[in-house]
Amino acid sequence: MGDVGEILMSVLSTIRVPKPGDRVHKDECALSFASPESEGGLYVCMNSFLGFGSQYVERHHARTGQRAYLHITRTRKAKVDWIEGGFDVELEQYEEDVKVVLLPERQEVTSEDLATMPDVVRERVSLSMAGIMAADSVSHALQVQQWDGEVRQESKHAADLKQLDNGLKIPPTGWRCEVCDLQENLWMNLTDGKVLCGRRYFDGTGGNNHALLHFQETGYPLAVKLGTITPDGADVYSYDEDDMVLDSKLAEHLSHFGIDMMTMEKTERTMTELEIAVNQRVGEWEVIQESGTTLRPLFGPGLTGMKNLGNSCYLNSVMQVLFTIPDFQNKYVANIDKIIDEAPSDPTQDFKTQVAKLGYGLLSGDYSKPALDLGDENGGDQIGIAPRMFKALVGRGHPEFSTNRQQDAQEFLLHFINMVERNCRSGSNPSEAFRFLVEDRIVCQQSQKAKYTQRVEYIVQLPVPMDQATNTEELQEAEQRREEGDSSAPTVRAQIPFTACMAALSEPEILTDFWSSAVQAKTAATKMTRFASFPDHLVIQIKKFTFGLDWVPKKLDVSIDVPDTLDLSALRATGQQPGEELLPEVAPPPLMTPDVEVKGILGSHGNDEDDSLYSPLLSPVLDDSTVSQLCEMGFPLEACRKAVYYTGNTGIDSAMNWIMGHMDDSDFSAPLVLPGGSSGPGSTPTESLSEEHLATIVSMGFSRDQATKALRATSNVLDRAVDWIFSHLDDLESMDVSEGGRSAVESEGGRDPPPGPRVRDGPGKYELFAFISHMGTSTMCGHYVCHIKKDQQWVIFNDQKVCASEKPPKDLGYLYFYRRVTE
Repeated sequence: MGDVGEILMSVLSTIRVPKPGDRVHKDECALSFASPESEGGLYVCMNSFLGFGSQYVERHHARTGQRAYLHITRTRKAKVDWIEGGFDVELEQYEEDVKVVLLPERQEVTSEDLATMPDVVRERVSLSMAGIMAADSVSHALQVQQWDGEVRQESKHAADLKQLDNGLKIPPTGWRCEVCDLQENLWMNLTDGKVLCGRRYFDGTGGNNHALLHFQETGYPLAVKLGTITPDGADVYSYDEDDMVLDSKLAEHLSHFGIDMMTMEKTERTMTELEIAVNQRVGEWEVIQESGTTLRPLFGPGLTGMKNLGNSCYLNSVMQVLFTIPDFQNKYVANIDKIIDEAPSDPTQDFKTQVAKLGYGLLSGDYSKPALDLGDENGGDQIGIAPRMFKALVGRGHPEFSTNRQQDAQEFLLHFINMVERNCRSGSNPSEAFRFLVEDRIVCQQSQKAKYTQRVEYIVQLPVPMDQATNTEELQEAEQRREEGDSSAPTVRAQIPFTACMAALSEPEILTDFWSSAVQAKTAATKMTRFASFPDHLVIQIKKFTFGLDWVPKKLDVSIDVPDTLDLSALRATGQQPGEELLPEVAPPPLMTPDVEVKGILGSHGNDEDDSLYSPLLSPVLDDSTVSQLCEMGFPLEACRKAVYYTGNTGIDSAMNWIMGHMDDSDFSAPLVLPGGSSGPGSTPTESLSEEHLATIVSMGFSRDQATKALRATSNVLDRAVDWIFSHLDDLESMDVSEGGRSAVESEGGRDPPPGPRVRDGPGKYELFAFISHMGTSTMCGHYVCHIKKDQQWVIFNDQKVCASEKPPKDLGYLYFYRRVTE
């Protein structure tokens, strides 16, 4: 072993022992979906703790010069069923093999080999190996952290908790409930040391509620879950606060009963880990499988399943559809080698690398293989890919997508498109496949003068006119039978014609409260919405989610005859008509709240003689009680402030109507920007704008002046500026659009391409190629699957199941994806 010992000695300074806070990637390759269970195992760099599959480890060695890697391979043994805390959980049993591999020679060093080496080598290498194996992998840590969602708060009882001097000492093992002798799910009350069983779970297992009953009798508020105590803490529950809590004096409270927290090891799963296990089991229910038929499993390139990471079916469905679109394939998968060659030193944090890795994983067919050891009832399950790194990256910092709760697939699609926009500063931008311009034509009924505005959209939202159902009598009869208590009354689904949904898009809308610059007063107007360009790929959202009379979100149970082909040519915008006069460009007067005297507010360099820096009404007086009532209903603060402002402080009802009418505005929750000011409070002077933010917006096809205006209007926050610019195109039309902003494709009829960001255009004829369906009562629960048409055959993608679809339920979809039909 002389050579190997010398090599190890020479690279000893590069071998690190993981410290708390180091990210250890020992579950998944940074550049592919290889894992320790894959053929060839996983190589973890002993310096950066990044993991690489066998096809990428040489590349990492060549780029970094790193030589020592911990090679982890796992082979699966038979499964066993075991019960803990009342849950039947299938546990994978693995045999694990761990050794150090030195590149480029691929010399192997086992623990036995280390025993013969000099002390300094043996100690450092053994500590590094043990540290890597003991560290929580990034994916496990993230899963627990995401699932928790909310940070636990310090209990109000922790600081001065009363503890009884009853001489009780709790042994380190062998606990039983003092009432019923249960040996799992045990909680020790921190006031009197009583050991009692936990709550009964929804399926009748778990415990017999004895710890809860003890609190109800004594009022002693805090209990710790035995078996979760480690030097880092434990699960503490406050019955009084009805929540999992933190107890900063936990070590002291435990030592009162003879428990030394620093020597305890975890023997039971924490509540968070139990919740994950249950949800992963429950998450397997086949809500939307095409029941009544045995579906034929499909395997191969483009037919790869995705594991459900606990409520991640919304992400799985959206990404399956996006990677059937040529723009996304060409941008990320066709260039995968170049993207990986140019990846930064930590590819796990790079958007382009992780999107390319996901796309290649879905399209290559490498992971589209039958899962092992599964019975017939799992027909169609695949090894598939688990998009953990991708999910962590696209959700990072987002209040919803960073958690493990169910989310709205439409919101995730827009969030992902927004990320693509921000990350495509140069080169092709695949989100252009969806981008189109909408023209609003508003005609003042008094003067007959018109106003034209344009905005960018990515999705067409169609309302569901319930009053247009074609089976009203059936619906009423079923409702009546239910009200009379007839339990055999059938569930009848409202049948809504697709044409009725489209009518809302094509028919004129009457505006009763329009401020006309021609007559300088509020009057009636008609608003007509049309396509100023037709995208290559059209996404239609059926707006099934609404609010009931009690403001509780609910989902409309409807069947809509969505067509396979669509011709929208008649909805093409025509622009200003010959002889038509435009409304004068005059801003409406600022809203005055009652009894408020408007004073100019001096700018930073203003003086009494120069009022050019005065801005009227920077701080409107808003009725705080109305704002807080709206916030309590769950609407964003800025939207509530706008609702009260734009309805002139006239009360909760009018503000609520404003909110319901503006929920789909792209700037719904953006800060209130007042008339008369270039932006809201805190507007940013030009000199302090971020050059990087300016460059990003200019790269989308806008001029520097337009980018500056957007950033100044949103306090220099890039995400908000991008949203702002796309919702204020009419304000920007008078400004120059940079050359890159012109469409390369001439629109039909030889007209000039529409101004604004780069959009493609062509005939408005489309064919359906995919749809995403949702089952459940609201976007926050239930399950998503997608159906995609591949080579004239519909395929159902239900997480890890990929099968030929027998009866695609096209009438029950939520998001529909159409592609342009070229003549």
